[in-house]
Amino acid sequence: MRQPSPDRPTASELWREAANQDRGRRRWEPEEVWVAETDVDEEPAAAGGSPLRRAGSAGATRDDESSTARGHRYAAPQPVVAELTAAVGAQRGGRLAGRLAGASRAYRHERYQEARQLLRPLAAEAPDSPAVRELNGLALYQVGQWQAAAKELEAYRHLTGSYDQHPVLADCYRALRRYREADALWDELRAASPDADLVAEGRIVAAGCRADQGDVSGALALLEKGSRHVERPRERHLRQWYVLADLYERAGELPRARELFRRVAAVDPEAFDVRQRMRALR
Repeated sequence: MRQPSPDRPTASELWREAANQDRGRRRWEPEEVWVAETDVDEEPAAAGGSPLRRAGSAGATRDDESSTARGHRYAAPQPVVAELTAAVGAQRGGRLAGRLAGASRAYRHERYQEARQLLRPLAAEAPDSPAVRELNGLALYQVGQWQAAAKELEAYRHLTGSYDQHPVLADCYRALRRYREADALWDELRAASPDADLVAEGRIVAAGCRADQGDVSGALALLEKGSRHVERPRERHLRQWYVLADLYERAGELPRARELFRRVAAVDPEAFDVRQRMRALR
């Protein structure tokens, strides 16, 4: 199982830089609620305290996400509670939803291993829950477990019919060099065109697949289609320009690479490693 090359930006690197801005991740921002002490699951906490609870004392810091303060935990959105209740019953559903919310909290704070520890028993107990399969797949993806992540995200895809995680799933297949499956996902995504950001991410992965296989000109042609100059660029434009600049640099077309890196830096000088890349091309 290969890791992405440091000189070959993949969707995984770009999604991390985007800091949870995709729709799939925003969905799992849990609400915080106070619950009666008797409602809190009393199973043994992990080392350092249960990540499902948060400090309520004045002395606790804002980032003390693993505190074991009594009577306070995270709650999942009601549709997720209903989904888990349907899967495992009313009594267990509420508690599993709370754990899923805690895993989401850890994920959003980039504590991916902690999220994985919370999600592992949930995945075993509620395998038919799209919420669990999606978040588990994303957490596995973030720690580079491409095969396991692909399995979870394929399950999510079949359970929901959603295109939300097609780019992430395709990037897993890219990392595994399963290019045919990655290309098939891109074909589905561009045909459906569900969301401009998703299509842009899918295009980045599809271009990466072509470049990985030695077809740099094909990768350039694919990204050029979605990389026109716009007056009010969004995050997806910056990501596409950056990857396109990287490809032009690899192809030896340095003036075009400089132009695109400068375009990114003009909008956001802190984006990715664009400053270093510009200095390297002087």
